[in-house]
Amino acid sequence: MTEAAARQKAPAPDFGGAGAYRHSFDAGGRVHIDRPLPFLVLNRYPDVAISLARRVAMVSPSNAIWPASGKADAEALPCLDAVLRHQRQDFPHFLLVSLYDLPRDPGLDDDSPRLEPFRFVLSASPDAPAQAAVLQLQHALSTLRADLRKPAIESVDEAYTEPGLETLVRDERLSRLSLGLPQVYRVPGDEARIYPQIHHELEVSVLDALLQCFAAFVQGTTASDDRHYRTLGRSHFIDAAFTVDRELQRISQSFDFLLSVSPINTTQAFEQFQAGKATKPPVFRYRPLTVDPALAKRALYAIDMRAVEDPVLETLFREKQRELDQQLLMLQHRNTPAFRYASLLQYGPVETALLEQARAILAQVEAGDPCEGGERIDCHAVKAAAEMLIARYRREIPTFQAEVCLREDTAPGLMVSGRSLLVSTETRMSRGRLDALLQHEVSVHVLTFVNGSQQGLGIFGAGLAGYEGLQEGLGVFAELAVDGLTAARLRLLAARVVVVDAMLGGADFIQCHRLLERDHGFSARGAFNIVARIFRSGGLTKDAIYLRGLNQVFDFVASGRDLDPFWLGKIAEHHVPVVDELKARGMLHPPAAIPDFLSRPSARRHLERIRGGCSFIDLVTGKTTC
Repeated sequence: MTEAAARQKAPAPDFGGAGAYRHSFDAGGRVHIDRPLPFLVLNRYPDVAISLARRVAMVSPSNAIWPASGKADAEALPCLDAVLRHQRQDFPHFLLVSLYDLPRDPGLDDDSPRLEPFRFVLSASPDAPAQAAVLQLQHALSTLRADLRKPAIESVDEAYTEPGLETLVRDERLSRLSLGLPQVYRVPGDEARIYPQIHHELEVSVLDALLQCFAAFVQGTTASDDRHYRTLGRSHFIDAAFTVDRELQRISQSFDFLLSVSPINTTQAFEQFQAGKATKPPVFRYRPLTVDPALAKRALYAIDMRAVEDPVLETLFREKQRELDQQLLMLQHRNTPAFRYASLLQYGPVETALLEQARAILAQVEAGDPCEGGERIDCHAVKAAAEMLIARYRREIPTFQAEVCLREDTAPGLMVSGRSLLVSTETRMSRGRLDALLQHEVSVHVLTFVNGSQQGLGIFGAGLAGYEGLQEGLGVFAELAVDGLTAARLRLLAARVVVVDAMLGGADFIQCHRLLERDHGFSARGAFNIVARIFRSGGLTKDAIYLRGLNQVFDFVASGRDLDPFWLGKIAEHHVPVVDELKARGMLHPPAAIPDFLSRPSARRHLERIRGGCSFIDLVTGKTTC
């Protein structure tokens, strides 16, 4: 077939209004263009199960991959020619990047203690933009490490060119760059086995280096373009990302973890505990599980995370996969001694500094609190007030859909499950505490669920892995922001930390109850409720995260940063750079609703005092020395 005939046979790319294009080849491979971009990554891959070059090309924002065969070439090359001609209408300066796998070391066998060589081979066309790009790529690659080894980087004059592209790349306006990738991730002497962690780390690192290279090329051809290099990553979720997200949601929604590990007879158990003169530990009863943990785990690890073709999203999904696995592990060991050890995987132990702070609060903060007195209200008054707050949000944001449910099978108090605020019918509380608790539960927990659910992926509403600590810290900060963090509430949070530590140290239910009642002045009922939360299902260390999370919020604000990223959805502090990157790529949206309490003068006053260096203890105890 002549070149002209091949071009006539090439499919006319339909890029749509956003300039995106995805086309699969019958012979294997595909073209994926996320949006109009001045570069294209190519890989003509050999017939091997795993190829780093193919994988890095596949996850790049603009790429074409196809098998190394004559049949695939006949289909791919004409299409590639058509894609290039279309892309270059918008970009007179265009960079074509070829990725390929370097050959393996023939001297290594099964018994070799050495890994494959860790080296990269670079080449670029002589034009200035390509040279700027290759220098940046060389610098980025030099920082990589594989099994504590530094890479060797070799430069060659002749760039690798895919067979069939020889005439195309002669265009002097087209910049060229080629990168040979090491096979250091392969087990020596075995074609089929790899070291998966090394392979994944190289995939992420090489892609990041390529994005830096692309940014250098763009800056070399567009003087005014100074965007962060990660904005050149993908800007759209592919269908596979939605599929993985739905599967994770399906498994997550098949059980309610907190309801599953919380007793349904707390009130009756306290009465029995009192009748036994607090000498026998209570017997708690639990809801039947709605899920078979073993089957759920099987489905969880059947999800193909690599199909999302985005290392950042893949990392978020894998973190959530591990978190769900740990929750299912706890359900497998519910109400057994092994439960507390499983909970340590999820929530961790009590740090020495946190324990010292909790003990200081119990020693320095008086138990009495005027806000805890006054009019007492029941569950119906709480429900009415919560519905009024939700209605206020809905008037401003019609998409703010939430509900309030009265429950007979939960312990006294409030808790949130998704977009539902659950109010126990046993709830009796001071009206003076109502506003603060609703700001905690609705203006933090429900609001971040609603905002996160509108981000395209449900994982931002359900919660990224490890989000709970900071989320509860934000909830407690909301109480402080409306001047509703009472002395009794602060002591309760500190007591939870002390009891978690005591439980992990071997103290039983009776000993922990006596610790709070005799040593720290808690009432018999108050001490029981605290200890019951921590000993539920065999020992849940989660309750230490409230005070720990509040410290995180204080430190975050004191460093001069805004809390804005945390209203986008349910995220942990270490996710802030990830969220910023996804926002820069255009994949996440600003939060639909902002917490009610942030508009209040009291919140602004507290934020200013924290930024001004006010200590944690002074601020939360209401001292005016800062």
